[in-house]
Amino acid sequence: MTKTVHEILQQIDHRPWPLPTGPWVMTQQWCDLLFAHWPIPVEVMRTLVPAQLPLDTWDGMAWIGVVPFRMQGVRPRLTPALPWLSAFPELNVRTYVKLYDRDQEKAGVYFFSLEAANPVAVIVARTFFKLPYFRAAMALREDHAGIHYTSRRTHRHAPPAEFVGNYWPVAEPYRAQPHTIDRWLTERYALYTLDRRGRPYIGEIHHIPWPLQPAAAALQTNTMTLASGLALPATAPLLHFAHHLDVAIWPLRPVEERGAS
Repeated sequence: MTKTVHEILQQIDHRPWPLPTGPWVMTQQWCDLLFAHWPIPVEVMRTLVPAQLPLDTWDGMAWIGVVPFRMQGVRPRLTPALPWLSAFPELNVRTYVKLYDRDQEKAGVYFFSLEAANPVAVIVARTFFKLPYFRAAMALREDHAGIHYTSRRTHRHAPPAEFVGNYWPVAEPYRAQPHTIDRWLTERYALYTLDRRGRPYIGEIHHIPWPLQPAAAALQTNTMTLASGLALPATAPLLHFAHHLDVAIWPLRPVEERGAS
């Protein structure tokens, strides 16, 4: 069930740090989402993530996530959602980092790539959020066998990347408990990126706790991480599904380092 921003801002006990100051600028709904995660040796991940961003690890390993889903209800504050602009498939490749910002350690996400079927969204995200978005030909449909998802990067001069697979939930929704890998991978309320001079920026978000479900998947093609120079290990991924999540987003800003005046 869709929630208003006012409703989700009333639920904050699960957050690891207080809500951002200032007004949120955008709201989105993330739907039919798959988290597919693989462990990666720290020494391998360290060569791929900018040195300004310290890695966040679980049991001595870094993790890579391939996350296909669909957007809906994407709109700036005080603006209605437009059906032809506000709903589209998206697919992210991400890992996990943590920085001190405003005297608080904040665990967040670093994106290697973000595919979107909406060219306007790609331009806006590249311009205002400094994120590596790419145009892609994408399709998502649902039937009795689950979600069928395809994505093929079409962005000019970008490395090729493709995803073809089916995925589906296999149990009822649950809330990940503290100090579990499920929660560590998913409950993250910041993204990090760099400007052209290499200065870290943070973008904060808020949502209610993830309504996770254990999942299964049949991945026919997945070259998403290869486009960023990372080969996946020959192990089965850790899989989670989420049907729907409402999200509020704050503007990107420079990280304010610990002790800075």
